[in-house]
Amino acid sequence: MKVKKKWIQKADLKEGAFTKKAKAKNETVREYAKEVLKKGSKATTKTKKQAVLAQTLKKMPKSRKK
Repeated sequence: MKVKKKWIQKADLKEGAFTKKAKAKNETVREYAKEVLKKGSKATTKTKKQAVLAQTLKKMPKSRKK
């Protein structure tokens, strides 16, 4: 499978939306993402996509030195 280099530009980014949902449940973003992605979760498709994106972005380095 070929990975697109500029996939992040096409991602639907609503800054702080997923964090706001996590805070409403008194959980961290990581905890909430795990909960949303569990099998049988009743979260919306959009929320599940946000959870996957949150986990992906967490793995990426904060800044790249040139």
